[in-house]
Amino acid sequence: MADFYQNGIITTLHNLSNRSIDELETELSTFRDERPMAVILPSLFSELEGPALSGIIEELKNASYLDEIIIGLDRANEEQFRYALKFFSKLPQKFRVLWNDGPAMQAIHKKLEASGLAPRQAGKGRNVWYCMGYVLAATKAEAVALHDCDITTYKRDMLARLIYPVANPKFNYEFCKGFYARVADGQFNGRVSRLLVSPLLNALKKICGEGEYLQYMDSFRYSLAGEFSFPRDVLNDIRIPSDWGLEIGVLSEMHRNYSLNRLCQVDIADTYDHKHQDLSSNDDQGGLSKMSIDISKALFRKLATQGVTFNAESFRTLKATYFRMALDYVDAYHNDAAMNNLSFDIHKEEQAVELFAENIMKAGEAYLDKPMETPFIPCWNRVRSAFPDIFTEIAEAVESDRIKYS
Repeated sequence: MADFYQNGIITTLHNLSNRSIDELETELSTFRDERPMAVILPSLFSELEGPALSGIIEELKNASYLDEIIIGLDRANEEQFRYALKFFSKLPQKFRVLWNDGPAMQAIHKKLEASGLAPRQAGKGRNVWYCMGYVLAATKAEAVALHDCDITTYKRDMLARLIYPVANPKFNYEFCKGFYARVADGQFNGRVSRLLVSPLLNALKKICGEGEYLQYMDSFRYSLAGEFSFPRDVLNDIRIPSDWGLEIGVLSEMHRNYSLNRLCQVDIADTYDHKHQDLSSNDDQGGLSKMSIDISKALFRKLATQGVTFNAESFRTLKATYFRMALDYVDAYHNDAAMNNLSFDIHKEEQAVELFAENIMKAGEAYLDKPMETPFIPCWNRVRSAFPDIFTEIAEAVESDRIKYS
């Protein structure tokens, strides 16, 4: 037990008793009649060849309270899609695989693209968006969770704790975000959250003032966690980015659409590790470098909608303020690591800070150069107003692929 405090402006649900997974799942099963449950798994085909996803599937096999599992499959050819159908067939629950690169889904994508309603770039955001559309089109799920497929420390109690706040009929949450300590193999992980997001939010507070949005974002223990859950109705109106700003964008949308007392975060794991991205200091179109730019742009865009004005001078000031604060964070994490006997490389940490500071400027320049850029994928309500039969088309595409290639 780390703490029991409610010290942000959203509710924090802790793990105070290490409740047994059997007891938790038994209670979740009692919610099924009123709130059927599903989980979305956005995946690259390459993840089917790694150890993490196999372990996740073994755990999910025992999550008997789940009514359906929806897998969004990216970067797969026909042979790989056939393999994926066999790979997931060991699941006892009903499952469906969206073959996003297949001809049926691509035909839908091109139709939407012609009207300016399709995601502009491939990636996790596009994958998640189509999976959300399928949930609305073809499932009865009333509580939906989402998590990544590269979690090497996955246990099924992570999902149980993640979906519980939106599955429990006595709760009224519209969104739940997972959190955990990013410590594994004797060291701190989560560099972008630790060394970019946290000090950047505090730098923005200093420059822009203590607005509610910045307080809200700073209330999340791990804002970049890829694990969240929501009731079905949320999927109709949410607008999500298609780039690395997905997690920040989802939090921003929840802030825009719902009262703070309808949002929460939950402790889902004592330890957590997944596939690590390279820093990519020489390539700002890949790895953590691109991630830091996309996340910074997502924050700037949201603040602009709240009336904050940015210019070249304000971004230079922000960079300087961030840099000083981030170095203080490095010192704090160094001391934390020393006390817990964790390895800690000050040089590499400060290299990351230097890169992120440079990328804050790049993000600012990109924001100023393209002020009319539309970063969000349209919500499904808008898509349905333009194409009333779109859900039928998506459901039929997924089902025809399953029958044809099984």
